[in-house]
Amino acid sequence: MPAQIDLHSHSTISDGLLTPTALVQHAARQGVRMLALTDHDDVSGLAEARACAAEHDMQFIHGVEISVTWKHRTLHIVGLRIDPEFPALVKGLATIRAGRHKRAEGMAAGLEQVGISGSLEGAYAYANQGIISRTHFARFLVEKGHAKDMRAVFKKYLVKGKPGYVEHQWANLDDALSWIIDSGGVAVIAHPGRYDLGRTNMLLLMEEFRHLGGAAIEVVTGSHTPQQYLEFAKVARQFDLAASMGSDYHGPEHSYMDMGRLPDLPHGCVPVWKDWPELELLGAQAEAQAKVG
Repeated sequence: MPAQIDLHSHSTISDGLLTPTALVQHAARQGVRMLALTDHDDVSGLAEARACAAEHDMQFIHGVEISVTWKHRTLHIVGLRIDPEFPALVKGLATIRAGRHKRAEGMAAGLEQVGISGSLEGAYAYANQGIISRTHFARFLVEKGHAKDMRAVFKKYLVKGKPGYVEHQWANLDDALSWIIDSGGVAVIAHPGRYDLGRTNMLLLMEEFRHLGGAAIEVVTGSHTPQQYLEFAKVARQFDLAASMGSDYHGPEHSYMDMGRLPDLPHGCVPVWKDWPELELLGAQAEAQAKVG
């Protein structure tokens, strides 16, 4: 069952390469039976993805990935089973998207200073009328030959201390969690292994997150190593948090791991989907298919 569940993915609404429809179709081909679309700071692809999921008898979870600033660091909080029309959530995400445009202008100015022109227009061409992100700048820079691949271009131009990096204040943790929880959703810390927090700050983050109503962390995710699966399973147990899993799929050749390839959660984890009605529906579908077979 776990390989059939993917609770973190991206479409062209944010920085993915596939439209919401194409993303769901790919997930179906990969054997995913429960999918969450979690675009960055935007929920406008959910209706399209849900309609396609229904055609494939797939359980679809409304999701979003919210950009957060915590102790001068950027974190991502995934909201699962949210109400995408909840007013506070809609307003908060709109504010973040406006901030993304301002940051993009600053990134383009920094790249201009080192002789790279046209990056704002180039990045927006990749954004395809969706939100603008560092990933879109990276794709433009690779296309123009400024680095050999996405990993290299981030390291050379888009991280702290490099010409295309802009310090930015995203939503605060308290606000992000309140938007998710008040909309009826479940708050999850995305890919904790990617944050350079150190042990003390990681524990402080977990404490604060739990205190504010956070419910889960991603234990199995595309960018985690097998050792990190075990490490964050232990953190989840320590802070009485459920475990989530998701590929963080962005598209062919732009992802850590393809959909339908996630391993099981480590032993002792409590799955975030444990009591969801969608899980019961999956079981009923499997039982019906077995009888037909």
